[in-house]
Amino acid sequence: MVAPIKGMFARRLYKDIAISLTSGTIGGYWFWYQVHIPMSAYIQREMKKRDNFYAKLEAERA
Repeated sequence: MVAPIKGMFARRLYKDIAISLTSGTIGGYWFWYQVHIPMSAYIQREMKKRDNFYAKLEAERA
């Protein structure tokens, strides 16, 4: 007689949850440090260029 299989659903559920949380955390860190931070620096540089342009324009008008 074959022994009954117990706990397969719970084991699979815990494994799926652990894998999905780990993947989500790794994906979040990747997005934050590879996309968000460099994009923020780029936007700040562009804002500085714009501010300098308008400051120069205002100085020429005065």
